[in-house]
Amino acid sequence: MSELNPYAKFLDGRKLEDVLSSTSHDIANKLQMIGTDRSAEPPAPGKWSPAEIVCHLADCEIAFAFRLRQTLAEDHHVLQPFDQEKWAALYNGIGAKDALAAFTALRNWNLLLIRRMLATSASKPVTHPERGTMTFQTIVETMAGHDLNHLAQLLRIATSQES
Repeated sequence: MSELNPYAKFLDGRKLEDVLSSTSHDIANKLQMIGTDRSAEPPAPGKWSPAEIVCHLADCEIAFAFRLRQTLAEDHHVLQPFDQEKWAALYNGIGAKDALAAFTALRNWNLLLIRRMLATSASKPVTHPERGTMTFQTIVETMAGHDLNHLAQLLRIATSQES
């Protein structure tokens, strides 16, 4: 069985609230550095473009929203994994600006729930079929680590030489 939070290494002791509340702004800054012309260009063959990375973040925010709410609402809930590559196949033609707007709205909605429920529900268990039993807290930590992983990707693209 794999680790509960494969993105834990990206947290580096940062406060979850700080990461989660700043991600939208950080994405916008990275996209500005990258520029509109480069946002649809993959950095290498087989890699996602910056716009596709932001689409992926918006899709994951939908999945996290559902997971957080299912964890709180149901006992012994089993999360539904998804194939990110199959979801990414639908991103063609969606711009980074639209994806960021969706991500931002969803993140703000999720933050309202997290801020209200984390202190009292952190240890509420849930099962991920590939990772095992985790908690509401683990999902929140995964969200933050996932953000940092993709922000680092966007930064690498932003600071790379133009193709």
